[in-house]
Amino acid sequence: MDFEFRQSDIRKIARALGVPAKHKGSNYRFEIENKSLNRKLALEIYPGISIGRRKGNLISIYTSTAHLQLHFCTGYVVSRLLGEITFVAESGGKLSGLTVEREGGCSLYAHVDREILSGDFTTLGPEVMLSGIALSLTENILPQQAEHPVGGKGKRSRASKEAGTRKQRPKVG
Repeated sequence: MDFEFRQSDIRKIARALGVPAKHKGSNYRFEIENKSLNRKLALEIYPGISIGRRKGNLISIYTSTAHLQLHFCTGYVVSRLLGEITFVAESGGKLSGLTVEREGGCSLYAHVDREILSGDFTTLGPEVMLSGIALSLTENILPQQAEHPVGGKGKRSRASKEAGTRKQRPKVG
């Protein structure tokens, strides 16, 4: 396991979400409520726990209508500008991301081809574009790929360039 949440990460996440973290044994819980939008969710971060035969980070989101999980989280990006945190996991060139908003919203993007992060978003259909833009914020914390798709090297989306100016912790390893 290359990345594990530390106390300093938990403090950054609490500041970005504007709520305190509650340490609950093996996890940290953040409770977010937005009464004006009628939203309420709980974010739980389980650092370095057993997931099957391996150890990893587990991110869980609980709402009144859904329970979302991201297994083997490999990093995160805080966007104070957008008021959100995007947690990411990568396996075999595919990304999954879980975004939590300070306003109580959340989004899940699963099994997204990594190569669309560096491409031209205008060539994507609108139903695909959103996941590419959202996950491009994590591009700076992902390990470098050995090979780049033709025309993909060096091209970065506007969102990715913006993410590079935000305070973030690079993935260890």
